[in-house]
Amino acid sequence: MPPMRFIAHVDMDAFYASVELLRYPELRGKPLVIGGRRRATSEDGTFPTLREYKGRGVITTATYEARAFGVSSGMALMRAAKKAPDALLLPADFDEYRRYSRAFKEAVRAIAPQIEDRGIDEIYVDLSALAAEWADAHDLARAIQGAVREATRLSCSIGVAPNKLLAKMASEMDKPGGLTLLPESDIPERVWPLPVRKVNGVGPKAAARLEMLGIRTVGELARADPALLVERFGEKHGAWMHQAANGRDERPVVTHSEPKSISRETTFEDDLHPEHDRETLSRIFTELCEGLARDLERKGYAGRTIGLKLRYDNFKTLTRDRTLEAPTRDAAEIRRVAGECLKRVPLERRIRLLGVRVGSLSKWSGAP
Repeated sequence: MPPMRFIAHVDMDAFYASVELLRYPELRGKPLVIGGRRRATSEDGTFPTLREYKGRGVITTATYEARAFGVSSGMALMRAAKKAPDALLLPADFDEYRRYSRAFKEAVRAIAPQIEDRGIDEIYVDLSALAAEWADAHDLARAIQGAVREATRLSCSIGVAPNKLLAKMASEMDKPGGLTLLPESDIPERVWPLPVRKVNGVGPKAAARLEMLGIRTVGELARADPALLVERFGEKHGAWMHQAANGRDERPVVTHSEPKSISRETTFEDDLHPEHDRETLSRIFTELCEGLARDLERKGYAGRTIGLKLRYDNFKTLTRDRTLEAPTRDAAEIRRVAGECLKRVPLERRIRLLGVRVGSLSKWSGAP
């Protein structure tokens, strides 16, 4: 019999909003939305509301008080304004979020070093070598929560299960600040009654197609004929959905993977004209290159391929890149080469998005 696995999914609670509440504690308990790029306060020291927002930005995250009005991550701010016009609006500050992200991950790593980084606000942790039984896993997870709070003053929710799939589902069952253990024996009672969308990897289109088959809950998906799922969703995805609904997931916790590229991009709230807004575009372009250079330095990489991404107001997207003889992580060099790439695209329409990428990465070993 294979040894029991204890996999934890650590998910920071309303991460961006929680970081902002450390900066503005007077907003605690109020509906707060993070998104857009407006300045944080008005001239009189008050905070803008969604009612005042004009633009096409989207919600990055929202406090639980704001979510009670039906707003959620990824929702257009203009649509959110109709649901919660009095919710307060703050711009995103990703440099600050990255700083807190590094702090929470370092706190977890000091207790349980087998970590898979899944993004700025979530990680998987393999506790199998540290826990012999569920009580051990519970104590470790509780210690992780305490360490994260001590390091960041922020809360996290943790799910512990035999695999990554169930651990992620468990971490969402008791937010915020929850600690949920989900052994396989609890799947029929706690997982099967959930809607199929609760399975990470089943999106809205797949859920709609499943509903046409009369499959609405995870339990109904688990009991469905595997052959039918393969027929309707393809051999790979159909078989995976049936396995996932039954709580089966053999994926390991991947503690290290080399990135293929590192990038930064921004979508403008108002389309920028390449001539009339040249000064603004140039400043943002430079800031993207400088931020990308800092990312490369922090992660210990340099790259030979500098790439540009441009999206016009008609949503057409163009990319251009150039490969250098030697890797670089110098902001000025990245800006120079990306600028050369920019000269190779037509600038006849307003610009919606601008991005810069460095690829062909290698570990930085110092100046050549």
